[in-house]
Amino acid sequence: MRKIKPSALPRPIKNTEHIWIPMRDGSRLSGRVWMPEDAESDPVPAILEYIPYRKRDLKRSRDSQVHSYFAAHGYASIRVDLRGSGDSEGVLRDEYLQTELDDGVDILKWLEAQPWCNGKVGMIGISWGGFNGLQIAAMRPPQLKVVISMCSTDDRYSDDVHYMGGCLLNDNLSWASTMFAFNSLPPDPDIVGEKWRDMWMERLEGSGLWVDTWMRHQSRGDYWKHGSVCEDYDAIQVPVFSVSGWADGYSNAVFRLVQNLKGTCKGLIGPWSHIYPHEASPGPQIGFLQECLRWWDQYLKGEDAGVEDEPDLRVWMQETVKPRAVYKKRPGYWIAESSWPSPNIQEEVFPLDKAGILKPGEKPVGKNGPQTIQSPLSVGLFAGKWCSYSKGPDLPYDQREEDGGALVFDSEPLKKDLIILGAAKLHLELSSNKPVAIIAVRLSDIAEDDKATRVTYGMLNLCHRDSHEEPEYLKPGEKYRVTVHLNDIAQHFPKGHRIRLAISTSYWPLAWPSPEPARLTIHPAGSSLALPVRIDASPADDQMSDFEEAEAVRGFVTTVLEPSEHNWVITRDLAREESTLHIIDNEGTVRQEDTGTEITKCTEEWYRYLLDKYESPNGEVRAVRRLRRGEWDVETVTRTILTCTSKEFRIHATLDACENGRRVFSKIWDRAIPRTLV
Repeated sequence: MRKIKPSALPRPIKNTEHIWIPMRDGSRLSGRVWMPEDAESDPVPAILEYIPYRKRDLKRSRDSQVHSYFAAHGYASIRVDLRGSGDSEGVLRDEYLQTELDDGVDILKWLEAQPWCNGKVGMIGISWGGFNGLQIAAMRPPQLKVVISMCSTDDRYSDDVHYMGGCLLNDNLSWASTMFAFNSLPPDPDIVGEKWRDMWMERLEGSGLWVDTWMRHQSRGDYWKHGSVCEDYDAIQVPVFSVSGWADGYSNAVFRLVQNLKGTCKGLIGPWSHIYPHEASPGPQIGFLQECLRWWDQYLKGEDAGVEDEPDLRVWMQETVKPRAVYKKRPGYWIAESSWPSPNIQEEVFPLDKAGILKPGEKPVGKNGPQTIQSPLSVGLFAGKWCSYSKGPDLPYDQREEDGGALVFDSEPLKKDLIILGAAKLHLELSSNKPVAIIAVRLSDIAEDDKATRVTYGMLNLCHRDSHEEPEYLKPGEKYRVTVHLNDIAQHFPKGHRIRLAISTSYWPLAWPSPEPARLTIHPAGSSLALPVRIDASPADDQMSDFEEAEAVRGFVTTVLEPSEHNWVITRDLAREESTLHIIDNEGTVRQEDTGTEITKCTEEWYRYLLDKYESPNGEVRAVRRLRRGEWDVETVTRTILTCTSKEFRIHATLDACENGRRVFSKIWDRAIPRTLV
């Protein structure tokens, strides 16, 4: 990525470190603003990013690089801390509450009234900011003209960090623990003044234990429908640029938004993880901030930047690669589709039999009777994270060890290249010996040396086979027809490679296992794999403009005081029959030289189980956060442990906060949550 010196920017800018934004109820949110120096005499459009990730310290470097870039190209760019986060007043009690969205509308009204703003606003955000950009757009505030939404979803239950196919994800625990740590930090005294300690105590006492809330909503009810814009796509009437990456957890939503939004919606998916594409890994990185400027210029300045002429969908077609848990770059090439669904995609159905995956239209030879699978809990140790954050080796590793605990169907070596784009579907005829069971399905690329690289996967809680809103127990022994939807993907399988379909009854620790071990009986004669085959190159491939080189504004100087460490470590204690995945996300300690703030950030996660004991899986997350500057020294330690029985989940959590080495707050939570068909 090319770093641009501030002196080389096209327009001189000024930065306001802190500004109070009044809300309708008298509370105030804290914002930081970058704008052209002459904006007050020549008002400009505004860009809003509205998230809870602390603009003063934890996201300061990234914010400076991105928002000063927009400002230097003729926009007032503003970063606002959500109510109860960073330097804003109040308490943050959950994600995407109506209060948050109403505050967002208040911010838009406030921006319209500023002398340096011409009343036109665009919203941008990754993850949380991508979510609330879409959610606020659905409220139709007149000031909002365009949204750039990265790594977000339209469906908070079916396709978010909490549940997948009705299965409880452990990213739910990990993410809840991340917000537990974020919410424990105080505002900066240099911003809010002497009341910082009172604001801190209010947050520590009031934010709550979010993992408890999320796990009490185990099916898709009103709680999850709130903020899920798929409930009414027509409510969004502004242009939307939806962006994600194949290593991200949110790529499926890009396809749905492009398909269902009635107005202009363009989709972009690279090989990236959960990060801005101009600094992304795996590469290649692209000039994403330049792409954003095209959208801002088109819809906020009324200039023809060619956005409407672009294909609806641009994606990175991934080529074959050896399985590794981390990549600097994924080989592949850009393709495009003028619309989605695309006439270039044809569903081809591959029957299954005991011998493997048959060719479309091929009939089984000989007997094709049922097969059974009851997987060990070890299947999933090499699955990687549901959502990669490019921190350590968090991508799926060689799948051969996983395949040993799965029911496997292989194709013959491919006679020609096979290219897929979209969502594969596995249609199964099956029965279970237990009333609650899950199924995990993996599609892998098998090289000529037998190395297995996972291409995509899907999961289904079989109690959710007909509905996520009204799940039903299975009747042991009864035969069902179910469909497992795998994540959308773009993959180029080369001639000579094989396709592998692997089916397991567990996928720990990516997802929580069923209450007791279940044995599934699969009937291959009534089962098939449907692949979205790209039958021809699209004319839109040649209509894409080339991406520019990735660039951003050079940030301020930081000094590393303690080095970082990122790793995933798997250990197996054969004497105790215990296996553990230990995730280390230690960002060390850095000093931001412009403010003098020293920041320590370290999170560790442990996921354990005992061999074949379904009441043994447990997850633990411990997070340390410390902020220091002069005589101001605060530290918080949060710890969350999730265990289970066959009937309930149990949460034990602790929060300790210290000021200048002395503990000033401590709280313990112990909760039991009934399992409801999970």
